[in-house]
Amino acid sequence: MDTSSTTQPVNYNSELKLKGFKAYDIDTRGAGHNYSRKDFYKISLTSGSYIFHYADRSYETHQPILFFGNPRIPYSCEVTKPTEDGYACLFTEEFLKGSERTESLLHSPLFQFGGTPILFLTQAQNASISAIFQKMVAEQDSDYVYKDEMIRNYIQLIIHEALKLQPSESSTVHKNASVRITVVFLELLERQFPIESTDQPLQLKTAQDFARHLSVHVNHLNSSVKEVTGKPTTAHIAERIISEAKALLQHTNWNIADIAYALGFEYSTYFNNFFKKRTGEIPKAVRAAVL
Repeated sequence: MDTSSTTQPVNYNSELKLKGFKAYDIDTRGAGHNYSRKDFYKISLTSGSYIFHYADRSYETHQPILFFGNPRIPYSCEVTKPTEDGYACLFTEEFLKGSERTESLLHSPLFQFGGTPILFLTQAQNASISAIFQKMVAEQDSDYVYKDEMIRNYIQLIIHEALKLQPSESSTVHKNASVRITVVFLELLERQFPIESTDQPLQLKTAQDFARHLSVHVNHLNSSVKEVTGKPTTAHIAERIISEAKALLQHTNWNIADIAYALGFEYSTYFNNFFKKRTGEIPKAVRAAVL
């Protein structure tokens, strides 16, 4: 979890983009944080007391915990007693890429929507995990030529240690679970934009795609989104795709076939029909208007 000081917030985004990894000691006097976009995975080890909201569940903690954050799932926490010490590491998916083992670990229940992002630790478990974090923090400042590989090994070791622990069951579905699922859906939708390359097409294009990604039934996702926003899931997806399509038509020199592909349409005719049905115009007309 984020545990920045109230007097001087720490921003590691630039360093993360450059190196793909950051480990640090936690010294917090903060008061929690709200849902926000994260572009990196996070593992943190903290004590203190929190009410922690993650997707559609809430966790109340009063002992050492190990938290696993997925960049696609927003979360928030209310601090009732600040932690006095702890550790955290932030890392990009690209940093850990390169082995099938890493892929499987990132898809473990620790990082998934319906999984267990928080593990409650005994004092002995806390001391054991702390020792790994201490090595990780020290290693990142070393001159060892293979230190990135060492750090990857430490991350994987923490994940494996966590997978051996008994999963936490002390969570409850929050009374406004529909709101939380909707927040996560909208976060996932927005994270796909802006489209910056024609060779990385849109991955989540239908309600079924989002439901599968979130490990929930599509009917549950649809009813939650409709209840909270008053609009169907498909309407949100279509509106966001149309908005991005207009931006690409107006502000890039990509040909329409490339734009169609980037937005997830196998054939440009499908894109033309989709665009005209929702705007009353064909993509070529929007492009011509700005030439």
